[in-house]
Amino acid sequence: MSSLTETQNSKKVSEFFTKYAIYIVLVVLIAGIAVYDPRFLSVDILRDILLQSSTRVIIALGIAFVLITGGTDLSAGRIVGITAVISASMLQMPDYARKFFPNLPELPLIVPILIAIAVGLLFGLINGIIVAKFNVPPFIATLGSMVAVYGANSLYFDMKPNQSQPIGGLRKDFGHLGTGYIGPNSTYSIPYIVIIAVVVAIIVWVVFNKTKLGKYMYAIGGNIHAATVSGINVSRYLIYLYAIAGALYGLAGVLEAARTGGATNNYGNMYELDAIAACVVGGVSTSGGIGTVPGVLVGVLIFSVINYGLTFIGISPYWQLIVKGLIIVIAVAFDMRKYMNSK
Repeated sequence: MSSLTETQNSKKVSEFFTKYAIYIVLVVLIAGIAVYDPRFLSVDILRDILLQSSTRVIIALGIAFVLITGGTDLSAGRIVGITAVISASMLQMPDYARKFFPNLPELPLIVPILIAIAVGLLFGLINGIIVAKFNVPPFIATLGSMVAVYGANSLYFDMKPNQSQPIGGLRKDFGHLGTGYIGPNSTYSIPYIVIIAVVVAIIVWVVFNKTKLGKYMYAIGGNIHAATVSGINVSRYLIYLYAIAGALYGLAGVLEAARTGGATNNYGNMYELDAIAACVVGGVSTSGGIGTVPGVLVGVLIFSVINYGLTFIGISPYWQLIVKGLIIVIAVAFDMRKYMNSK
């Protein structure tokens, strides 16, 4: 009887660690860095980490839509780049010496933002059509899109009179979107960009858990053939999901330009890999059908803590890459083990 109880307790402990592994990893990372340098737990540091995580969260949530269907999206970073350039090019100060569009009148802030998001949505829509209607594997379809979008962005960025010069001189109202905050001062405050990321996360959680689109997304990722047989129009919903992902990349591009105060055609480079890694570490299955919004958020925070925390205590960026690589491999191996056990 004692042996049976011990086995049951051991199983419960194992299930607990399996279920909350990523949260434990995040706490251990923060605690380890804080032991080395207690200043890491200051409000300023927490605020900076959240600020840097905000756009990455939105990108990762976009990619989560695609990963849960069993696909992937390598074009996310380049879509972030082109939407950052588009929004920045239309939101420069009227008296800036090197305006991208010298004769463009001052537009309401919302107009260039919506244009940039629409461009992101358009590229996501194209990805969805290629994958759903032409049956091109998502890896190949989005790899091609990644290259094409970067080319289109470079052509746009090289237009006269700009000719590949970094876009600067952004309007104060636009910059305020990325650097402004609610609160009495810069320390005890909540940045607007963090609030936007939280709102996006809540909306995505609702879509994942409370809508037909979310239900069908998990069904497609769990078993696409069963989803088809059950009457789900798989092609249509795949197009919807890729389009939503593209719109989220577009929003992230706008916020990234506002946060950094400018844009170039190289913005967003490799962002998709960080976002995919954050999703995988956060429990989004590479096999499809599994993934949660809280998991994605924690995955992004883990990598943000690694980037910021290890730099904070003076560890070489090269070691950071090794740590990130090990975490990614372990997370994928753990995911594949669970997948094989379920089979």
